[in-house]
Amino acid sequence: MSAYEQVFDALDRLHAQDPRQIEVGGKHVPQELWHANRMSAWLDQLETSPDELTCLAVRGQHLQRWQLPRSDYPQGRVGYLTWRRDQGLRAGETTAQLMRQAGYSADQAEQVAKMIRKQGLGHDAGAQAVEDCACLVFLENYFSDFSKQIAHEHLIRIVRKTWQKMSPAAHRLALELPMTEESRRLVEKALSA
Repeated sequence: MSAYEQVFDALDRLHAQDPRQIEVGGKHVPQELWHANRMSAWLDQLETSPDELTCLAVRGQHLQRWQLPRSDYPQGRVGYLTWRRDQGLRAGETTAQLMRQAGYSADQAEQVAKMIRKQGLGHDAGAQAVEDCACLVFLENYFSDFSKQIAHEHLIRIVRKTWQKMSPAAHRLALELPMTEESRRLVEKALSA
């Protein structure tokens, strides 16, 4: 088994430990494993042949999130950003550790950890791929429910900020997503301003 396969399998074993289950195609699967599969599927649509470091970063981006619940942090933007930062640090370090154990160099492991932390967003292709995949998974699977919980004007700002972080390739894919009429109107309004 290659170093890449070892790390990929180790990540998926950790994802599979998620106690939260969702139903997919009539079967219950760990939520995080399902999320990792959606991340990788979007990467395959964004890039024809992504390098293995990017593939590992995308696969490890949501690693063990259930262990650090959002509810452990204060409400509001600062609490959310702190939680998200801490999640990136944890996922990056765990993925890097698995990589070093499998024989990757310390530099390669740190490169993947930086992608997971989204350092270099906008000019690092790997960090951009992680962000694009995360945004696409959000828009595809969570946006409709999320939009019902947030005030309209705040939601417009969130969509604008999300859009600004995405690459042109991710924009094209996002606009092809099936959306409810209401979600489509929100996205169009956010992008028209």
